Amino acid sequence: MNSDKHATGLSRRRVLLGAGVLVVALGVARGQYLTPPTHKNSRLSVSEAHDLALRGRITLVDIRTPREWRASGVPEGGQQIDMRREDFTDVLMQIVGSDKDAPVALICARGVRSARMTLRLSEAGFTNIIDVPEGMLGSKAGPGWIRTNLPVKQWNG
Repeated sequence: MNSDKHATGLSRRRVLLGAGVLVVALGVARGQYLTPPTHKNSRLSVSEAHDLALRGRITLVDIRTPREWRASGVPEGGQQIDMRREDFTDVLMQIVGSDKDAPVALICARGVRSARMTLRLSEAGFTNIIDVPEGMLGSKAGPGWIRTNLPVKQWNG
């Protein structure tokens, strides 16, 4: 009986230790997933991005998903290209007239995906990719497009 009690105690400790390690690992992974990578590209506030897009000085690209566009609307003056598209770069090239030097500002929900895509497009040879790190919903960089009360349009797909 004493050995059963001892074995059960060890088993519980192992389970609790394993669960604790798993919780820590998931927390670290979640933090990395939710943290935008660093890059040296330019950044714009949502207000600056809106103004420059309306004046035709930048191409503003909302890289979120159709589900997100439908849920919150899309930024006035922006183009929508789902970043998961295999032909994302080709579609972007069509929009900017094959000019890899054209100023393109990327916006997502909270600035994580736009930072990642900024790096990816820079690696693909685009020279003027600009991040809008506040995103549509806000981030550490600022309140975001929606809470800044910038205009959104309904997306109907």
